[in-house]
Amino acid sequence: MSEVIKHECGVAMVRLLKPLKYYQEKYGTALYGVNKMHIMMQKLKNRGQDGAGIATIKLNTAPGSRYVSRKRSIATDPVKDVFTQIYDYYQDLTPEQLEDTKWLKENLPYMGEVLLGHLRYGTHGRNSEEVCHPVFRQNNWKTRNLLLAGNFNLTNVDELFGHLVELGQHPKEVSDTVTVLERIGHFLDDEVQRLFNWHKGDHKKNHKKITKKIIRNLDVGRILRKATKKFDGGYVMCGLMGHGDAFAMRDAAGIRPAYYYQDDEVVVIASERPAIQTAFNVAVENVHEIPPAHAVIIKAHGEVTVEQYKEALPKKPCSFERIYFSRWNDAEIYNERKQLGVNLSGAVLNAIEYDLKNTVFSFVPNTAEGSFYGLVEGINDRLDEVKLKRLMELGPDADEETRMKVMKMRPRVEKMITKDAKLRTFIADDASRNQLVAGAYDITYGVINKGVDTLVLMDDSIVRGTTLKENLIKMVARLEPKKIIIVSSAPQIRYPDCYGIDMSKMKNFVAFRALVALLEDAGKTYLLEQAYDRSKEQLLTKGEIFNEVASLYDVFSQKELSAKIAEIVKPEGVECEVEIIYQTIEGLHDACPNHKGDWYFTGNYPTKGGHKVVNRAFINYMEGKDVRAYW
Repeated sequence: MSEVIKHECGVAMVRLLKPLKYYQEKYGTALYGVNKMHIMMQKLKNRGQDGAGIATIKLNTAPGSRYVSRKRSIATDPVKDVFTQIYDYYQDLTPEQLEDTKWLKENLPYMGEVLLGHLRYGTHGRNSEEVCHPVFRQNNWKTRNLLLAGNFNLTNVDELFGHLVELGQHPKEVSDTVTVLERIGHFLDDEVQRLFNWHKGDHKKNHKKITKKIIRNLDVGRILRKATKKFDGGYVMCGLMGHGDAFAMRDAAGIRPAYYYQDDEVVVIASERPAIQTAFNVAVENVHEIPPAHAVIIKAHGEVTVEQYKEALPKKPCSFERIYFSRWNDAEIYNERKQLGVNLSGAVLNAIEYDLKNTVFSFVPNTAEGSFYGLVEGINDRLDEVKLKRLMELGPDADEETRMKVMKMRPRVEKMITKDAKLRTFIADDASRNQLVAGAYDITYGVINKGVDTLVLMDDSIVRGTTLKENLIKMVARLEPKKIIIVSSAPQIRYPDCYGIDMSKMKNFVAFRALVALLEDAGKTYLLEQAYDRSKEQLLTKGEIFNEVASLYDVFSQKELSAKIAEIVKPEGVECEVEIIYQTIEGLHDACPNHKGDWYFTGNYPTKGGHKVVNRAFINYMEGKDVRAYW
């Protein structure tokens, strides 16, 4: 994506099923769990660079000894900073001390059997260590301590917050993180108290025995069923309880991704499959997707179950994970991204009228590389058909030179844009920012035949169109091509996301701005007012909620919208023609058949809260409010 948008977030969890001494003897280090967590978090850095955190829990510790350790950072490289600080505890130890797992566990932090890691991309608000996960709800009872880390956005935080207040709580702030932590914490307290009351008649005043019974019998699935009853949104949440129980749960529609691996040594959870494969050297078929509405629950004594904790919705995993966010080295994602490009090859060839001699193909940014390979592959496949047809038309008497001319038909593939630096600025004015963004790119000179060649650039998606207008198109226009064609492997982004991606304001979508411009051109702006009135009515209804913005897009075709978008992103002073070709919804579903969460393209939200959010976002636009449509 040539425009950076943020994604929230990445999670990783490791549960060692053997004593630390086992890993010391087999793998040569008692830091086996920490090392594996470090590798996984390094491989998940694409999911969050604003902050990182890790927490560990030691099992079966004596009273008075520290059993929870946590480290969080918002340094420039937060993963490196977190683990540098952790490893510092072990730098000056003797070889004998490093081999003494009993001494290490009793005397040093992060020697826990249960580890939870998180990478943060902040979609809004401040960035401080305090808002980094894992977040911690502390209590003097081991069983009531709760650590939580997640990749989530809930659409109904206000409702859930109100319920906490009704229960008598006084949360310190209105946020989805605090609300989720306190809600799960409340039902954890409730379950602990239920078990305490149940067993106290058997053991009278021997509360130590009661605590052991609570640890053994605590029903984590029951807690999650109660806590999530009214959750609306996309989420993967991982939690650790002070006594050692752990869980990782996925939302009812499977919007956010989560995978797990288990053998007789470890249980591992991560937001992306390759992180597990790389860290633990396991085959793809041994890493499993957590089913929607299910939780992987690991008891303190090591029992592992996968339980359904909530009624499942129709499965709608986020397709943006496949297009952009998740790393390309997942085998399925790599092939899907290539297929996205293949599915655009016909439209691109038609746009250049099969003039391969005078067309140069390239891509920007690096995340579009997989789709670009697919585009080139699809073009070559189609060219094979064209070549065969032309050779047959030439007949057996054609000379070798004429035949070779046909055989040499192939796309001119060049590396036209390189992003060789990431320049950060805290300067407020747009002009400074745009200059620095432009300076982060290099373009290849001397390849384009001025005024003759068409330049085709593959992008993975276009959200705001700002970077295209202010930087990329201006840069490549210096090469003086006859025409610039931007190809988006994703369809037009028309609606806000409310499940974890920072795309929340209608005015920021170039597709929506194009829609408004077309309505103005057609003298139909009254349709905006009508949709505004219906949207306000929808916020008051207790019945079924509909997306009131969708009908506005029905007025125009995708082709009309694409043409208007090209008009909007074309900078002043650029003389060559600019065209934009978008992926179709059919092409998206063909390429990603198991990830049909496409609400940002189609407006078909997988939860009720999504339709509320799009209507509220539209109301905010109409009322000139520059705020998010959800907490």
